[in-house]
Parts: sequence; C-alpha cells; structure tokens
Amino acid sequence: MLPGDFPRHLFMVGCGNMGGAMLSRWLSQGLDADRVTVLRPSGASVGPGVMVVTEAPTELPAGSIVILAMKPQQWSTVAPAVGPLVRQSVATLSLLAGVPLAVLQDGVPGFGGFVRAMPNTPVAIGQGVTALYADSDFPADQRSGIDALIAPLGSAEWLADEDQFNLFTALGGCGPAYVFRFIDALARAAESLGMDETQARRVALATVRGASSLAAASDETPGALADRVASPGGMTREGLDVLDADSALAGLLTDTLRAARDRGEELARLAANAG
Repeated sequence: MLPGDFPRHLFMVGCGNMGGAMLSRWLSQGLDADRVTVLRPSGASVGPGVMVVTEAPTELPAGSIVILAMKPQQWSTVAPAVGPLVRQSVATLSLLAGVPLAVLQDGVPGFGGFVRAMPNTPVAIGQGVTALYADSDFPADQRSGIDALIAPLGSAEWLADEDQFNLFTALGGCGPAYVFRFIDALARAAESLGMDETQARRVALATVRGASSLAAASDETPGALADRVASPGGMTREGLDVLDADSALAGLLTDTLRAARDRGEELARLAANAG
C-alpha cells in the first residue's frame, strides 16, 4: 500500500533499469498508472496505462515530483528541455549516479528542490535501501514527501554530507552485486567439493536468506552472531579461521568498497567538468 502522503503525480525523465524497478514497485503497491508520465524519446511502453511522451510537455500537474532516471551523462543535454518542468515540481529526485548536487543545480539555476538518491536493486521487491541527500535548507515538508515516495521501496537513509554519497553507493548501491557474487561463489565451492549444482545453489540461497533475516532480527552484531555459532574445535570455527586469517575477507571487502567509491568520485569529477 502507498502512504497517504504519496506524491500526487510522478514525471519520470527516462526509465532505465533502476527507474523501471522503482516504477514497477509503486504500481504494484497501488499507484494508479494515470498518475505517472514518462518522458522517453523512443516512445517505448513502460507498463500498461502509463503515459509515455517523446517530448517534454509545457506543464506538470500540481504536486508533481520529477524523477531523473536517464543516463547520467545525458544531464547537460537534457537539462534545458526539462528545466521548466523541474521548476514546476514540488521536488526533483535525481537517480544520476556520480552527478553531484552542484552539477544538477547548474543545469537549472536558482532551483533548490533537487534531491540526490541512490537506490539499490531490492527496491523491486520493497526491500531496498536508498541514500538521499539534499541541501540543508530543503524544506521539511518536502523531505516528508520524499520519504513517502521511497517508503514502498524499502528504507531510506538521509546523508548529512554529500561527500559520503559515493561510499554509501559502494556499500548499499553496489552491495547487492557483491552479495550475489558471494552466493554464487559459495554454491560453486560446494559444487566443486561434490554437491549437486542445483542443490548447492538452493542451499546457498536459503542459507544467506536465513542468516540475513536472523541478523536483522537480532540485537547482536553480525560478527558476534558468527562467533556465537562457532564452537571451539568445531566445523564452523575451522571455516571461519580460513576467512579470518590475516583479515583476508575484511581486507578484500575494504579493497572492493574503496575501488567502487573511488570510481564514483572519478565519475563525479567527470560530471563536474562536463557541466
């Protein structure tokens, strides 16, 4: 179900993989298709009943939120066409990875209603986490409207400092891919040791799903939970000793997040220079 203060109308500029996942979730939770308009030059459908336009209209319905869901590198060319609509919006949510608030504001001078957002793929099933950042003077009532927009997708994390955006993206935005890779590696490891391929994948998925649910419901840290089930001299402890040796797993994940974060910072510099 949608919150009672869900925005009255959504105007989406583009509708790629992430924008499409978000839209599908909103529609599945009761959003009427006639409350959505998508600007898509190809004119390709995005779902039953959703209006798709190939050119930007001159006006938006009252209470609209604009969602920038095209490719990040398109902002500088798209901004002049959608700028008048952005100015009419209650707020404009940007899904443009690596595009800082300053670059968005340069595209529509004088508009203070931009919100940067970084969802992750589990938003498609209402279990995502979305980073949000806006200027400190962004009105509280508009912030509540953004919270209502994100609520059907999962949880929201407002960041106090835009400099943390790339690190959050490395963890929350990119994180599902790393978890998918871990599940795959866990299943393949079992398969290499003699387990049936299909069974190995099924058990790995069930194990990660169950462990995640248990960790979410527990007051203990994940690290403490791991130690609690690892009896001295037992099988779990023997396996953990391999993962913990020389901080192998922790070091690998630190390097992984650092590489993703640094790439985000590089993309932000490129976006600033392009603007």
